[in-house]
Amino acid sequence: MIQSTAIKNRLAKSNKTFFAFYLIAASFITYFSMYAFRKPFSAGTFEGLTFWDIDYKVFAVFFQLIGYTTSKFFGIKLIAELKPSQRIVWILILMGIAWLALLFFAIVPAPYNLIFLFLNGLPLGMIWGVVYSFLEGRKLTELLGAGLSTSFILSSGVVKATGRTLILNYSVSEFWMPFLTGLLFVPALLLGVYMLSLIPPPTVDDEMHRTKRIPMDSKMRKLFFKEFSIGIILTTTIYIFLTIFRDIRDNFAVEIWSSLGYSGRPDILATSEIPIAMAVMIIIGLMILIENNRTAFYINILIIITAGFLLLTTTILNHFDMIDPVLWMIMNGFSMYLGYIAYHTFLYERWIAVFRYKSNIGFLMYIADAFGYMGSSIILFSKSFMSLDLNWLQFFIKISYLTSIVTIVFGIFSLGYFIYKEKQPIKIDLNFKGELNG
Repeated sequence: MIQSTAIKNRLAKSNKTFFAFYLIAASFITYFSMYAFRKPFSAGTFEGLTFWDIDYKVFAVFFQLIGYTTSKFFGIKLIAELKPSQRIVWILILMGIAWLALLFFAIVPAPYNLIFLFLNGLPLGMIWGVVYSFLEGRKLTELLGAGLSTSFILSSGVVKATGRTLILNYSVSEFWMPFLTGLLFVPALLLGVYMLSLIPPPTVDDEMHRTKRIPMDSKMRKLFFKEFSIGIILTTTIYIFLTIFRDIRDNFAVEIWSSLGYSGRPDILATSEIPIAMAVMIIIGLMILIENNRTAFYINILIIITAGFLLLTTTILNHFDMIDPVLWMIMNGFSMYLGYIAYHTFLYERWIAVFRYKSNIGFLMYIADAFGYMGSSIILFSKSFMSLDLNWLQFFIKISYLTSIVTIVFGIFSLGYFIYKEKQPIKIDLNFKGELNG
């Protein structure tokens, strides 16, 4: 305990570059490792295994997604109210439950083991909020968030490639593969959690620039939502479609790449995501150079709108065979993640800073995530259980068009709303408003 306190004090006094690198490494390692417990099962195809004339994998994705979605709704309350002293214990308990569920997924025969994918997703949906709570409210939050966010660009491809390797090279069954993939990443997970436990809280200077972050009780959440309801609805709608797009691209990457002619290339699942992660991290990380919160906030919304235009353009070019399929997959991934990660790094961070409310990102993020994953669940159900005559590639292309249009239109409306909102008198109880600085 004394040693940990001493390390915290040294970190707090370390230079800015080292401190940022440490926080990025701690959060990246932890969240990257989480994906080894969440995504490897999607590397299996479960070929030939069907129930009620529906592929078993569709059921598997759907059950885990329902668990993950349910977790997000719980997180609106639990993550918003989370106290700093509870963070580490929560991560360990949640990850332990998720891994135990994968063990039972391997032991219990199909289709009865599907319930354990639900139980696997249920705790994992809250991990992001716990990890991000170590990073928010700091002058370097955009850079830290960008570093964390690259973990869920890279990790999904890496853990699926690991899972495919276990299946193809080591003859591991598709049911045991998720548990064993998780086992491989346990040491990294423990390292990441230990590193998180040593992170000191934001400084007074951080709080002056970004507003103090505090747990939000029920009354505070209701008042915040009442004040910003239109903005929350507009931005959440965009996020719903980005989440749907991301989930289809992520969960059925094997099938989409196979339709594009790359079925024998498990490495492409990981290598295609590397340039996306690098480009997105650089762009979003550069946002820390913009000290003015208002300027950064509106540039953020413009970036989301631009991402919508880029997704629309590249999908049209792909339709007319004007770009290579691999380049198209990279570009649509870049477009989606540019908008998607903007939410996780600086949209809500600067939103709170601009309007100066003592609150936390977890509340806003978990509203968006809850409805985003609910939308993803509905789309998956419609595609899989309502006999839509489209393969995953065709379906993915249609979702690409829809997501780009929604992002552009609602992004423009969001921009107008927040410009209007700044000119309006404050209605929220001043007891929940942060102190203005000069």
